[in-house]
Amino acid sequence: MATILQSVGRWFGWGGALGENTGQQVTGPSAPLVPGTRVISADGALQLAAMWACIERRANTVASLPYFAYKQGNGQKTLARTSRLYTLLHESPNSRMTPFEFWRAMMMNHDLRGNAYARIDRAAPSDRESIGEAVALWPMPADQVRAVVLPDGSMVYEYMVGGETAILAEDNVLHLKNLGNGTVGLAKLDFMAATTDEMANAQASASKMFANSGKPTAVLMIDSALSKEQREGLRANYGELSSGSTQRLAVLEANMKYQQLSLSPQEQQLFEARGMGVEEVCRWMDVPPVLVHHANVTTWGSGIEQIVDGWYKLSVRPILVSIEQAVRKRVMTPRQRASMSAEFSLDALLRGSIKDRFEVYAKAVQNGLKTRDEVRQLENDPPIPGGSLITVQANLLPIEMLGKVKPAASGGTGDNIAQ
Repeated sequence: MATILQSVGRWFGWGGALGENTGQQVTGPSAPLVPGTRVISADGALQLAAMWACIERRANTVASLPYFAYKQGNGQKTLARTSRLYTLLHESPNSRMTPFEFWRAMMMNHDLRGNAYARIDRAAPSDRESIGEAVALWPMPADQVRAVVLPDGSMVYEYMVGGETAILAEDNVLHLKNLGNGTVGLAKLDFMAATTDEMANAQASASKMFANSGKPTAVLMIDSALSKEQREGLRANYGELSSGSTQRLAVLEANMKYQQLSLSPQEQQLFEARGMGVEEVCRWMDVPPVLVHHANVTTWGSGIEQIVDGWYKLSVRPILVSIEQAVRKRVMTPRQRASMSAEFSLDALLRGSIKDRFEVYAKAVQNGLKTRDEVRQLENDPPIPGGSLITVQANLLPIEMLGKVKPAASGGTGDNIAQ
């Protein structure tokens, strides 16, 4: 039956997660993998520690990277510090937010809802020198935006805010898309509903278990029948035994016995299930468990550098490429695309290791790839006399002095210059 419904759906232009049709686009699964699974909202998912940690780790990493705009010409590129694009991407995306705050908000929407949207404010037509250039980027919550494909193939975005709906053309919206059909990204939170529902149930069970001071239930064993009043009195008098109170010594009378109940196998499995749930969330969010302080994996030290390096290459870098291409396509004007480029600086990812950083600097200077002043600028140090000269490893001479050095005599210094 399900196969027939899927075939009919494809025939009429609806293909579930892979389909595209005119009108509002579908970003969630057509049916739950596990019947009866509830879809946890974004607010609920962020109350799961593993989910919050993964979202925060990914968002903070991307948002912490500087985003530079460059002028291009004659095969070279230089920082376009005075351009409006540089100010927008590197200094101030809008009057309310810093770049870090802006990209962190965009990443949270991207990872939870599969799509992140930002309204683009552009220069007025009266500004002839920079007509059409973006002057501000304003994030729009993904839950308040609907992507609509018109019959002619173009797109508009319906932004619902303050009880009203604004219709925005695609040229005025920065749209970041997660894995999807290319038109919209799939809502990851909807697809991982089975995992989040299971974790929420485990969290609820654990909360109930530990609600009574973390002690398992106990029983009082008596060899005679009790009246209702006697049972209530015993509960009141000896309830402290199971609640964990140490206020006074309890005395059992009339051959009464107290037996503490241990954790059941099901309760022990609950703890294991919660640990496995953390790994499942990390797998969904593409974050190594060690980066969210999961205790069941290797600790900081052995192998962590390789894990982090792999995460940068296989997870963070693809996101940055997606953002760079989306900004170039939607934010930059045709004139800007012809003469400028914009990209994140991955050099900032090496900031955590001074050893690795300076080894790279030394090789770059020794092989004539960078000047000392360029390296000093990366470390926020002032330029030095002669620091703008390109040097090479042969006694670190200026490159134009190569071939002018006399061979060193026996016992000499080797720094004589040919006349």
